[in-house]
Amino acid sequence: MTLYLVRHGETAFNRDGQGLGRKDVPLTERGLAQAEAVAGRFATVKVTRVLSSPLTRALTLAGLVAARHQLQPEVMESLTELDIGETDGMSFAEMRGRFPDFLKTWASDDGWQARMPGGESIEDLGRRVEPLAQELLRGSVGDVVVVSHNFTLRVLICEMLGLSPARFRSFEMGLAAVTSLWVRDGRAGVHSVNDSCHLSNLNLA
Repeated sequence: MTLYLVRHGETAFNRDGQGLGRKDVPLTERGLAQAEAVAGRFATVKVTRVLSSPLTRALTLAGLVAARHQLQPEVMESLTELDIGETDGMSFAEMRGRFPDFLKTWASDDGWQARMPGGESIEDLGRRVEPLAQELLRGSVGDVVVVSHNFTLRVLICEMLGLSPARFRSFEMGLAAVTSLWVRDGRAGVHSVNDSCHLSNLNLA
């Protein structure tokens, strides 16, 4: 099977450089166009399941992909974005002013174990998505699309590849980009990472 990991499209928070975790904000007009482009990219793929975060920005895109295949998105709480606590909605400058010690730790090799102020750590997120990774490694009849968020998808890739979540910075997940993994006999490998070719005709990449 091929597993496609898709990040949601643009929101006003992404556009304006604000931290975005559990706040349930919609896609912008640009984000909706990106979502339509992603759905078009999967039009000829034999998708049999579409899994989604419950947050609107992901579920909107997942619904467009699922509709192309007469499916309904399967909403999974484990695919919700990292809880970034008090920093949700903050600019980086605001974070630097209020939480300098946290940011220093976050940037270090041990940053994956540092909990966001009032929220989760990457280590916590790894524990949350690990059961889903194990389910996906068992394979599926047909290809599977997972629509989620920046940190969640990075950590899910680590879990699928047998890497520590500490390696989450090894992958980029652009808005509306697609990463594809092959899954076979309980193992996974990389086909492509952070592919945004489907956005090129929209001048949105």
